[in-house]
This record gives sequence, C-alpha cells and structure tokens, in this order.
Amino acid sequence: MAFDGITIAALVRELKNRLQNGRIHKIAQPEADELLLTIKTPHGPEKLYLSASASLPLIYLTEENKPGPMTAPNFCMLLRKYIGGGRIYEISQPGLERIIRFEIEHLNELGDLCRKTLIVEIMGKHSNIIFCDEDGRIIDSIKHISAQVSSVREVLPGRNYFIPDTMNKQNPLLVDFDTFSRLLREKPAPLTKAIYSCFTGVSPLAAEEICDLSGLESAMTAKDLSEDMLIHLYRQFTIFFDAVRRMEFEPAIYYDHDAPLEFSCLPVSHFQIYNQKKFSSVSDMLYTYYAEKNTVTRIRQKSADLRRIVQTALERNRKKYDLQSRQIRDTLNREKYRIYGELIQAYGYNLPPGAASLEALNYYTNEMISIPLDKTKTPQENAQRYFAKYNKQKRTCEALNLWIRETEEDIAYLESVGTSLDIALTEDDLAQIKEELTESGYIRRKFSKKKVKIKSQPLHYLSSDGFDMYVGKNNYQNEELTFHFATGGDWWFHAKGTPGSHVIVKSNGRELTDRAFEEAGRLAAYYSKSRGNDKVEIDYIQRKHVKKPNGAKPGFVIYHTNYSLVIDSDISMLKRLNS
Repeated sequence: MAFDGITIAALVRELKNRLQNGRIHKIAQPEADELLLTIKTPHGPEKLYLSASASLPLIYLTEENKPGPMTAPNFCMLLRKYIGGGRIYEISQPGLERIIRFEIEHLNELGDLCRKTLIVEIMGKHSNIIFCDEDGRIIDSIKHISAQVSSVREVLPGRNYFIPDTMNKQNPLLVDFDTFSRLLREKPAPLTKAIYSCFTGVSPLAAEEICDLSGLESAMTAKDLSEDMLIHLYRQFTIFFDAVRRMEFEPAIYYDHDAPLEFSCLPVSHFQIYNQKKFSSVSDMLYTYYAEKNTVTRIRQKSADLRRIVQTALERNRKKYDLQSRQIRDTLNREKYRIYGELIQAYGYNLPPGAASLEALNYYTNEMISIPLDKTKTPQENAQRYFAKYNKQKRTCEALNLWIRETEEDIAYLESVGTSLDIALTEDDLAQIKEELTESGYIRRKFSKKKVKIKSQPLHYLSSDGFDMYVGKNNYQNEELTFHFATGGDWWFHAKGTPGSHVIVKSNGRELTDRAFEEAGRLAAYYSKSRGNDKVEIDYIQRKHVKKPNGAKPGFVIYHTNYSLVIDSDISMLKRLNS
C-alpha cells in the first residue's frame, strides 16, 4: 500500500477544497489512537477520520459515524476546549512529508483570536496526532513519546515540535540533477530502493514506476548507469513529479482478480495487467481500498479452519490413492497365474512326484515357459493354487478399481471445495461451504446445532448483449443453478477438467450471440482453478443435456456431445449486478 507523500499531497488538495474555512462542530475519540471531527462547511457537514494506529494509520473524509466512549479521553477534552467551534483556515503539507497540518483559528476565554495547529503524522508505527500552539510548542499529543522510547524526538507537552530528519532525505519537488545523481551514486542499493531512500515521501511503488517509465531495471545500481542514463532517469523523475506539482491526480485501486492489490494517486503503468477502478475522490479510494482489504483479510482468516480441514482430507485421500494405485499394479500380472493353472492341468499328468517345475509350451504365445511348483503338492493341487491366486487378484483388482474411482471422486470434490473457498466473498459463502462439508461428513455436526439457514446467493452478471449470467460460488449453488433454476433451453458452461463454477446463461427463448458465448466462457474460466491462464478450455452445452449421476456428490454432473471453446479469464468488461 502506497500511503506516501504523493497520496498525502492529493489528500491535502481534496481537504482544502472541502474543509478549508469550515468550523469544527464535534470532536470525538472513538479509540485510543483515533479522532473523528465533524466540520460544518458551506456545502454541508463533513466528517474527517484521523487514525494514528501503528498498524493502520489513516486520514480521509467519511460518511460513517463511529460511537465514542461514554467518558471522553483527556486528549479529546483538550481539543474540545481549545478548537471546538474553531475555523480551519489553512491545510498544508510540509515538503512532500507524510504530514498534514491543520491551522485553526479560535477564540480564547477572553474572546481574543488565537491560532493552534493540529498535526497528523502518517508514519507507520511512528504515526501520531500532535496539538501545538502558535509558537510551535506541543500542548499535547494522542501518543506521548518520551526520551526512553525515542532518542530522536520527544513528543511531550511543553516540548518544541519539529520534524525529525534522520534519513537526510531530499524534497523530490526541489532536487536538481547534480544532487539527484550524487545521492543515487552514494547509495549502493538497487535503483528502486535508492530512489525511495533518498527522497521524501516516495514509496517503493512510486520508485518502481519511475524505473519502469525510464526503461531501467530496478535491480541495477546507480553506479551501473552512465551519465546519459542518469540524465534520462532524472528527466522521467521530474516528469513524474510534475503531475504532483500541477496537482493532476488520478486516484485508482488496482485489483488482482477480486482482491485489492494496491492504490495510487498517479497512474501506474507497470500495473496495466491488473484491473483498475478509478475514483473522483482520494477519500473514497482510501475508504474503499481498506474496507475491501479488510474484508478479504477477514474472509481469509475465517476460511483458514475450513481450508485446513479440506487440505487434511485431500492429503489423506491422495495418500490413499497412491497406495491403491500401487496395490492395483501388483494385480496386473494375474493372467499369468491363470495360464499357469491351465498349463499344469494340460501337461502335468506325467510329472514325476516331487518335481520343482514344469517346462511346457504356452499355447497362447507358442513359447516354452518354466512354471514353479510346490514339491509337496500334486499337479492338480498346484493348478488349484494358481487358480486361487488368480481369482484372489481378480477380486482385488475389481474392488480396487471401485475404490480408486471413489477416491478420485473424493479428491475432485475436495478440490472443488478448495476452489469454492477461493471464490468466497462473504461470511455467508463460508457458512454455506461449511454446511456442505458437514453434510458430506468432513465436519462433525454438534448435537445441539441445527442446520444453518444460508443467505448466500450465486453471482449475477449481465453480458454486453443483455443476457443474464449466473455463477455458482460453491457446489450447492452449482447444483441449485443447474437443476432447479435453469430451464432446458438455457446454456451451461464449465471449465474442462478442472474444479470450477457452473455458469448458467438465461436464454429466455433468444439465441445467444457469439459475444455472449465468449463472455460466459470467460466467467467459467475466471471462476475456476485455471483463473489467470491465457488459454482455458471451456465445455458448454444446453442445460437439458446435463445430467446428475445417481449418488453423485453435490455439483457433479455428466454430459455428452458438448461444444468447446478456448478463451482467457479476463472479465473486466462484464458488469456484476450483485454479490
């Protein structure tokens, strides 16, 4: 995540447009390291969320309200005393630092106009919210930092506020070529790291983008570059930051499939392979990114137990499959024992007592073979011994073939559940998968628990030509879509030979267009284990030709005389109507 100086610059521009000259109406402190300011502006009230959390420092405009504690903390009471009703007359960012300064005018007890500064530092675990007087002296802060905690700077009431310069970084908006080249050449690190280590507010993402725009390998060092290459790099560096100078920001989130990968306030050319969602507001971008990131993280955490159950069962079944495969290989030579028995019956009548072997012509191949014999048994008993061995291995082979088919079905089923966990978007999706595993016997249902009522629904997309397309997120939904929701004339799609979702396209008596077939195929590819591949083979057929075998697990079907297409899994052109 690139909450760097560039994002702060874009956010300051937005806050100036929406908050400057607004009056602070309410101040709340929902958590120990959070503030929520309600600000009255000419165009209506705005809520500003500030967080100095070590794990997730944030600042953005929001419409959500967070309840505060019954008794306001001391820092909150202090702010209410001084700046409650105050006017925000200036919002600024020093250099390209990850710092926002709110200059606030207010009236003191005597009615005199005073000024205070609320400083928000977005610096990872060192983030803080600091309240200063007009002389830059700290009145208080949301986190107190003593000399025992930091040898660089104390953040305590009465101390003078300053920005610590521990890295000797330069402002990228002001640096000239000589300073630029000298700083980079003094850094033996790879080019990307050298750039974000030398200049204020530059994230690894921005540094990587500058290298990409320059056509230079980020793993190179500045010492590997010629003077001309350094000049070219400086030009691209300057062009990149010209957009910041002109305040030409384009907030966007980049998605790896459905998961938010990164956000940026400037275009990221080396992320062109990912889906992009643009925003008109930096606050909306930040809120959406962290909300979706939190949802994805929470779903992954909550699915961990289910994944462990599925993975354990998969490993057990794969070991069972390997053992059964070895056992069936041991039965492949069973015909040999039947032939031995037949040849002993045909030629063993003149064997002398106690013979250890029989040399006989194999009338199946016209070759002489030597058949081992048990010297303590008669020829007839030896023949019966070989027939018994043949019949035992034949029965074993028949049983193993049945067991192997069952194990293969179990493996395929568990792999499909694993794919369903990858597709799951909500806790209801996970609840439905858990119920499916419970009914399949992989999870024991607690005696006191009743069957869970599930709210999860299939995904609904609209094709470019107006056809409704539905995607099952798990085996229960696949079965419901295919055998209860779809009618005979609808079309059914599925990735060939790999776990994935059933995709139903409602025809409603219309003939599907070529584009509709392609888009449905892309959906089937995207919601399968082959997601991300450039070429995925898709089977498709009318629903009336899809059958469910007796006793088959949920979502398993058979079909014949299907059509096939090969397509990629890019669904960025499709509109999803629900989740």
